[in-house]
Amino acid sequence: MWSMDWLEWLKLFWGFFLANVLGYGGGPASIPLMYNEIVTHFHWLNDTEFSNVLALGNALPGPIATKIAAFVGFDVAGIPGLLIALIATIVPSAVAMIVLLRLLQKYRTSPVVKGLTLLVQPVIAVMMLLLTWQLGEESYTSIGLWQTLAIALVAFWAMQIRKIHPAFVIIAAFAYGAFALPYFM
Repeated sequence: MWSMDWLEWLKLFWGFFLANVLGYGGGPASIPLMYNEIVTHFHWLNDTEFSNVLALGNALPGPIATKIAAFVGFDVAGIPGLLIALIATIVPSAVAMIVLLRLLQKYRTSPVVKGLTLLVQPVIAVMMLLLTWQLGEESYTSIGLWQTLAIALVAFWAMQIRKIHPAFVIIAAFAYGAFALPYFM
């Protein structure tokens, strides 16, 4: 179940370190990178498991990256894996934040700094679209087009029109998936 192999610990550290160091902009930017490391590169979870962890992580309070790291780290290597994944997720961000905030304070009026931050935003948007496409494709193949569209439309309606908090929408989706969806498949 849990590996106590130092090589697995190193993989955990590197996977989460890389995803979070390159994930400029927080959760939205690091989630596709984490997906790539967790599912595509190291195969710690499959698409369905990752989407479940992501949904549950979004329903819980706090930063999404630390919740995903804690779950995957624990699943892969127990308590040591949990600690290693959390350290790889939190420490680089904290150090980078301290250094970058000092630099931003010094150069905050620079047009180069303003341009760099504006340039990164479309990249993050494309990464989120690709992740949405991949997870949507998984949903489509497992529950079908009409179920996928219906769930997406109800979720959109609930959050955008009715202004229901996303955590309640995710909980409702979990309930629907657990109790109603098996009867439609």
